[in-house]
Amino acid sequence: MNAPAPQQDYLARLNPEQRLAVETLDGPLLVLAGAGTGKTSVLTTRFAHLLMTGRARPWQVLAVTFTNKAAREMRERVATILGQPAEGLWLGTFHALCARMLRRHAEIVGLKSNFTILDTDDQMRLLKQIMEAAGGIDSKRWPAQGLMAVIQRWKDRGLTPARITPAEDSDYANNRARALYDAYQRRLIELNAADFGDLLLHVTEILRTRADILADYHRTFRYILVDEYQDTNLVQYLWLRLLAQNEDPTRRNICCVGDDDQSIYSWRGAEIENILRFEKDFPGARIVRLESNYRSTKPILAAAAGLIARNEGRLGKTLRAGRQDAEGDKVRVVSLWDSEEEARMVGERIEQAQRKGHPLSEFAILVRAGFQTRSFEERLITLGLPYRVVGGLKFYERAEIRDAMAYLRFLHQPADDLAFERIVNTPKRGLGDSGMRALHQAARAENIPLALAAERIAETDTLKPKPRTALRELMRGFVRWRGINEKEGHVVAAATLLDESGYTEMWKQDRSPEAPGRLENLKELLRALGDYQTLAGFLDHVALVMETDENAEAERVQLMTLHAAKGLEFDTVFLPGWEEGLFPSQRSLDEGGDKSLEEERRLAYVGITRARRTATISHAANRRIYGNWTSSLPSRFLDELPEDAIIREGQSTIRANRMADTPSVFLGQSGLMARRPRITDANPWDTRERPPRESSLTKGERVFHQKFGYGTITDIDEDRLDITFDHTGPKRVLDRFVQKASEV
Repeated sequence: MNAPAPQQDYLARLNPEQRLAVETLDGPLLVLAGAGTGKTSVLTTRFAHLLMTGRARPWQVLAVTFTNKAAREMRERVATILGQPAEGLWLGTFHALCARMLRRHAEIVGLKSNFTILDTDDQMRLLKQIMEAAGGIDSKRWPAQGLMAVIQRWKDRGLTPARITPAEDSDYANNRARALYDAYQRRLIELNAADFGDLLLHVTEILRTRADILADYHRTFRYILVDEYQDTNLVQYLWLRLLAQNEDPTRRNICCVGDDDQSIYSWRGAEIENILRFEKDFPGARIVRLESNYRSTKPILAAAAGLIARNEGRLGKTLRAGRQDAEGDKVRVVSLWDSEEEARMVGERIEQAQRKGHPLSEFAILVRAGFQTRSFEERLITLGLPYRVVGGLKFYERAEIRDAMAYLRFLHQPADDLAFERIVNTPKRGLGDSGMRALHQAARAENIPLALAAERIAETDTLKPKPRTALRELMRGFVRWRGINEKEGHVVAAATLLDESGYTEMWKQDRSPEAPGRLENLKELLRALGDYQTLAGFLDHVALVMETDENAEAERVQLMTLHAAKGLEFDTVFLPGWEEGLFPSQRSLDEGGDKSLEEERRLAYVGITRARRTATISHAANRRIYGNWTSSLPSRFLDELPEDAIIREGQSTIRANRMADTPSVFLGQSGLMARRPRITDANPWDTRERPPRESSLTKGERVFHQKFGYGTITDIDEDRLDITFDHTGPKRVLDRFVQKASEV
């Protein structure tokens, strides 16, 4: 079998700007590659071109990617152009390349070449040991996850313990973070181990302090290629700059490919300034802009361009359509009455398109915050449309939701041993393996539920004082919370339970990046509770949702956050929740001001440019957030979209100007909101006794509701009416909140 021949026409496939980026080989080069402009093709073709023209041998090119997938793709494409695999390549992710370098020079930092790279669990276990050995640290107030986040931020900035200045220091554990970091690093050396942050940190430190080793790499690498440069953090930037600023001016050949308009990862350390100051870092640098987009239609590109042009912190480029069928439909901006109507609108449009033969995998719902997925998940389930959550778990599969559901299951059913086992030591109550064994032994001996055994053991000296007291308080708490459930309703009971049990406080004290999102998910769970008459009804609903067959069909609607969507593309994209406070995120604005606003706008740009053919943006005048209806203002980004690129549907000026019947809010210590169940249409499931009321309303009659407008009664159950409203679809409300249409 003959080996494949090299591709001689590989340059002919490029457009003029792509070819310029490939053939500009000498000196520093920044390729600003807009969304859908073929950056991967440029990067791989440039790599192959260096080898095909003899400008470099395979081991003389350092090629850096952010993912193993991107590295594999580049390796395969280069091999295809060459007609054979290229051996000895320095091609891989930042961490993979630095691990390779560190094994060469491990002894300089006190390691052996066979050092172990610790995973996250091992890191946490080691850090907890360090904190326990240090003594005097309250692990509840200062959890190990928080210290790990502080240490990782330092490593992302290239800071060893010795390089931390007072300005860079942290107040974690009463200003003990730097000392704990130092102890952690020394212990890693003793174990002949490194964590992922060390791979870059150690190598950067070696290059900073050992001129001979840096000079050796300068002699080795004639060319450097970097993908997704806008996503680099400070230590990655320092490592690259050290390698690229060669004393030999003929070898300062660094080519960075990226898009400043798609820099959306500051929350994990990415510094947009790295790409913005490229020309300053590398004097004489050339910039090539890739502006021909082969993904999206003209209206989609026009909408995205008009929006991102509002940012000041950008190098600037304008995308133009490179597709032959580039005309397409304008971007739709849909104004809706409430968030429930929004979920219905998205579900129905997907269902209609599916009937016309559009594959479900080409539909994407891109949300700003993870908690938004729940309403769309439930709507898709109702319609029988299979879906998957990309880059995360489905709402009811998330750890914090499973924990909260276990609390609610046990609240409802004290004999639920599985639920009790999950929550009895979550958060930690000092009940270790021996304590759980004692509970199980007592339950088996008397053939009683674990909860009853716990109540009895809590009144004996079987357990140590601390877990005994904690267990007694927990069991008494459930007695109190069940009373609240009976008197004030399941939503208030759930909010009180999660607060007083310490569960939400556990996540408030957690310093990990995921903790705020987990708290928002818990708030969304309380909102979901408000849709059901009883706790039992809600638990049954969730059980049915969890039983959905994951393997029923291969084709699925894609549901994900905007951050997870970067690098992906779909025929049809839905962008819901474009409202002030949600998108742009109020928390981001509070923490970062104008800088964060620009990143939020870049995130909106990323969302729009995921669409090939159809993009639909939506916002709701009323959104039920964490159990409470609120009036929502349209996102400022909607006003920044060019009018000639969009079509507005619905009443963009809709506002909820009658909120007098909005329920009062119960705000727990953690900030979880729940509705106090009083008789309002926003809480139609109030189960308290009330005097009967004769109603002259009949099935099929037209009625008017202050919030939902006109509708038709479809069913009557005592004083509860099933009504299909003209604008908001089917709802169940109390008869006292509607009037006959003829009387309005």
